[in-house]
Amino acid sequence: MNETLVTIVGNVATQPEFRKTGSEVPVARFRLATTARRWDRESGAWSDGHTSFYTVWAWRALGENVMASVGVGEPLVVQGRLRVREEDREGKRWTSAEIDAVAVGHDLSRGTSAFRRITQGRPELLIPDSPASVPAPMAVS
Repeated sequence: MNETLVTIVGNVATQPEFRKTGSEVPVARFRLATTARRWDRESGAWSDGHTSFYTVWAWRALGENVMASVGVGEPLVVQGRLRVREEDREGKRWTSAEIDAVAVGHDLSRGTSAFRRITQGRPELLIPDSPASVPAPMAVS
């Protein structure tokens, strides 16, 4: 299957919302706004073009990390699979663009950020059935 992968740079337009699906899969959703800026030679100044809005879906650990890291107005870089949907609502044709995110990060050209690695405990290491079932320690790099 051919998928359209995109990278979008923009600002968070809505507070991220978090939920779990019926099968308990975590997902976060937010809107990302991106506005083209162009240099206008006649006026000698930058001018804003059209603003496009994308609904970003971040699944599983990415969604949980988005909820802990992202707020309204923050500049982000989002990479993911683009889906464009067209539908009729009350007799009008609507088009929406959604991104199933693969990666989300702050745009460091516009500020700084501090990364904190998430470590998740492995249950089989925390509650062994018997001493023989405890795996050997792993080297962590």
